[in-house]
Amino acid sequence: MSERAVLEVIALDAEDAVAAQAGGADRLELVTDMAADGLTPSPGTFAGISAEVDVPLRVMLRLTDGFAAGSPAERDRLVRAAGELREAGAREFVLGFLDASGGVDLAAVELLVDVLDGCSWTFHRALDHAADRDALRRQLDGLPGLDTYLTAGSPAGVDAGLPTLLAEAARHGTPGYTQRLLVGGGLRLTHVPHLRTAGIDAFHIGSAARPHGWATPVSSAAVAQWRGVVDGG
Repeated sequence: MSERAVLEVIALDAEDAVAAQAGGADRLELVTDMAADGLTPSPGTFAGISAEVDVPLRVMLRLTDGFAAGSPAERDRLVRAAGELREAGAREFVLGFLDASGGVDLAAVELLVDVLDGCSWTFHRALDHAADRDALRRQLDGLPGLDTYLTAGSPAGVDAGLPTLLAEAARHGTPGYTQRLLVGGGLRLTHVPHLRTAGIDAFHIGSAARPHGWATPVSSAAVAQWRGVVDGG
């Protein structure tokens, strides 16, 4: 029997995490401050969530809105944050940085990868804002721990990015394309069957798990609905 597809849900706190797990989430992305599109949670927040659930937790490493790693001082803060989260028990992460020209900020990425020391990590939707997606993927290929790209295929979301997602799925296994595609960003239930048919087996939801908006917690019923569709129900 083939391994079931991954459903990853954004969690802001333990209440979110418990509801997401109850609904059938396989993994959680832990962030704070969704007004800034998701920033690094504190080690205490991570520890509190980790104590309540037993699904894998991927922790965001980003201190400001956008895709720039920032000044040397801000990079030092990121490194410290990553180290503190690791000390708190975090073993999976999410990160991604671009330079001013839209290329991957390889120095910033490698700085954090060194601190992560082999931990699994996702390169997030900075990919969708890159000047050259293919060049970025080839530059990152082979970095320790990189196993996933979170992408909508386009900055505008999955509706616009579908052709790109399908083309990249077709290249899976070739140089730069060995990592799993985790589709998120304007993802709708109606997209899932088409993406599954193309071989994509990982899906990421945030607002879709909160039918009443970000001011309300994750709905286990909403997650369960996604679980059913992702599983082909």
